[in-house]
Amino acid sequence: MIIRENYVNKIMAFADTPFVKVITGVRRSGKSTIMQMLMDELRKRGVPNDRIVSFRFDSMEYEDMTSKQMYDMLKSKLSAEDRTYLFLDEVQEINSWEKAVNSINTDFNVDIYVTGSNSRMMSSEIATYLTGRYVSFRVFTLSFKEYLTFKKQYADVSEPHKELVNYIKYGGFPAIHLQEYSLDNAYTIVRDIYNSTIFSDIVRRSQIRKVDQLERVVKFVFDNVGKTFSAKSITDYLKSEHRTIDNETVYSYLEKLESAYILHRCSRYDMQGKELLKTQEKFYLADSAFKYSVLGYNDSSVAAMLENVVYLELLRRGYEVCIGKTHGGEIDFIATKQNNKLYIQITREISSEKTERREYDRLLEINDNYPKYLLRTDEFAGGNFLGVKTMHIADFLLSEEY
Repeated sequence: MIIRENYVNKIMAFADTPFVKVITGVRRSGKSTIMQMLMDELRKRGVPNDRIVSFRFDSMEYEDMTSKQMYDMLKSKLSAEDRTYLFLDEVQEINSWEKAVNSINTDFNVDIYVTGSNSRMMSSEIATYLTGRYVSFRVFTLSFKEYLTFKKQYADVSEPHKELVNYIKYGGFPAIHLQEYSLDNAYTIVRDIYNSTIFSDIVRRSQIRKVDQLERVVKFVFDNVGKTFSAKSITDYLKSEHRTIDNETVYSYLEKLESAYILHRCSRYDMQGKELLKTQEKFYLADSAFKYSVLGYNDSSVAAMLENVVYLELLRRGYEVCIGKTHGGEIDFIATKQNNKLYIQITREISSEKTERREYDRLLEINDNYPKYLLRTDEFAGGNFLGVKTMHIADFLLSEEY
């Protein structure tokens, strides 16, 4: 088992604190495996096995369990004398699980870790019953650095620049990097993840009847990753296909896709007006393989997927990310974390001096001293120009500098 150190270290920093550790993320991103890693770490620290208790609530065994039954079951497993460490996987399958967890956490000597894959993990009920008593951690699919570590098990990854292409094609779901798969087989696995998320976490839970309508909205968004659009753009597109849908339904679908962690919404920030804009947002995917498993691989979409992988890497590192609207165009990303800020412009390759100057000018017109990056995929990426750092995207993803 390859240890995903970043997650283990972040979560274990809160071990033996009164906070419930809530671990969320898209299906099959590795949450359950990270739970195993946390349990192993506790054993290394000297916690005996009989004080580490785990349950997986998506098992049929717990299908009709109530929160009261959950409370009674957990209570029966607690140590009478020492702290018990509870690991509750896919806990959202139990209605009102928050009440049971809150009561156990309040009344007994426990340290609780829970995972889940949909909006019920971040609902208002959590805020109501666990107010001030939980910390949340978002698990993403494999970073580029993790992908290289996984792939080292069965292939040569000594040339990261070339591996970036495969990372974009295959994506970062851990399951497809435990051994060597063909692209078709990898996409079969990812399509299964996509389908189970759409039908279990969205269609079934929200009782959506017009499934084909939802899927068309999904395909529109997948096909327009990295482009600004509005709900009206989608309704107009579907009308052109002689399908009627209203803006509110589109907004509802987009929110559900976000809640299931398939999509990430990226707002635009007006750098002149110093305010977030509420229209023409961009959406990025939880993993590039989602797009290719549903729509097929197309080389013309790689530029958007390069943006996608950089966006996800910034989120992994704890940045809040938005698009910068300037007088003359856009800055691909403004990333902020506490007092740190980065400006990032991404281009696949620079084909002419005019294109190169345009990309630099967008960054150079920003009058502050925060780091500015121009990220490229050609082998000439490197160095600095008037304070703008030029890097190959693979090097940026692997860098520890920012």
